[in-house]
Amino acid sequence: MVKPPRLIAWELTWGCNLSCVHCRGASTSEIPEGELSTDEAKHFVDEIAEIGDPILIITGGEPLTRKDVFEVARYATDKGLRVALATNGTLLDEVVVKKLKDAGVQRVSISIDGSTAKTHDEFRGVPGAFEGAMRGIEYLKKGGLGFQINTTITKRNLDEIPAILELSTEIGAEALHIFLLVPTGRGKNLEKEEIPPVEYERVLNWFYDQQKNVSIQLKATCAPHYFRIMRQRAKKEGIEVSVKTHGYEAMTRGCLGGTSFCFVSSTGDVQPCGYLPVVAGNIKEQSFKEIWEDSKLFNDLRDFDSLGGKCGKCSYKGVCGGCRARAYAATGDYMAEEPYCIYVPR
Repeated sequence: MVKPPRLIAWELTWGCNLSCVHCRGASTSEIPEGELSTDEAKHFVDEIAEIGDPILIITGGEPLTRKDVFEVARYATDKGLRVALATNGTLLDEVVVKKLKDAGVQRVSISIDGSTAKTHDEFRGVPGAFEGAMRGIEYLKKGGLGFQINTTITKRNLDEIPAILELSTEIGAEALHIFLLVPTGRGKNLEKEEIPPVEYERVLNWFYDQQKNVSIQLKATCAPHYFRIMRQRAKKEGIEVSVKTHGYEAMTRGCLGGTSFCFVSSTGDVQPCGYLPVVAGNIKEQSFKEIWEDSKLFNDLRDFDSLGGKCGKCSYKGVCGGCRARAYAATGDYMAEEPYCIYVPR
């Protein structure tokens, strides 16, 4: 029996007020033809609720550019889903925050990709984006709505990651989630800005060490090796890897695409994640249950024994799995070995 997803990222719209260099979808102010209507969006929520009660992350683009975002969020909350919102923060104000709380949104993630306005604004493509995000965070704090910081790591901001962690702690974030760049969408232009595999390993080891020093939750996303590193380090330090020692992270694994997570585009395409541009089906043509349980793509990804290269031979494949999007970007095969892992299985 296929377990229902625990997490769904839903691109409510492609529309956005910024022009970020690393954008997964090359979001734009132009809304693509075929975006789900309000009624279609609510029908999709009904289909999710029929098979489970996952965390539903409403994202974009910039979801706050869509006028029915509060209506859709309220509908999902009333259906028993735990709703979060991913935003660049620049459109938040007192009224918007109140509407989000009234809609039942439980957490907001704000993307911060530099510890200074200069770095962040260069990422975001619009002067004043950093100032706008910080202002938005103040509105969240005043409104009593919890928030986390999401940071995409590339060569251009690698040296600022400790400062971003410090900033996240100082401003009262509940968590810092780091994302290792996957070169798709507009981010394809940043292939040369991916940090080298050895540096990748160093950053994740540093991140592991920081868990002992800070009170906020730390999570590495699009970095499945972290779950191998976490277990290697815990074993070396004589720590039992359990819920007690590692909290939520111990109950999950590296690449969640197709196993407990999926991404749904604004036009209804269902993908393993937003960075893997292979479609399992479209919710306008099939039920979400049918796509999740029966698609070849998702069932391939659930078969860890079919992973290629050293990923298939690795004893950590059950907790890591390698980044399937990065494998696809490098080879055209989403089951190929992860190209950014330096670990050699015995």
